[in-house]
Amino acid sequence: MMNNSTLEFERLLGKAALALWPYLPRDVQENLFETAVVGDVTIRNHLASYLHDHHPKTAHPAKPTQLA
Repeated sequence: MMNNSTLEFERLLGKAALALWPYLPRDVQENLFETAVVGDVTIRNHLASYLHDHHPKTAHPAKPTQLA
């Protein structure tokens, strides 16, 4: 069973990871993401959407508006 200190440390580290997310190398982002969502498809999709919405570095490129 986790105590309050453990939960607080997890919250703090999570907050720091989100704040630094756009500056982290892609492989570190992927490792953190995969570790966070292991075994939970619903959380995986929600977290991916959150990151794409809040961090331009992880956003999908804009769709072209016309043919080249």
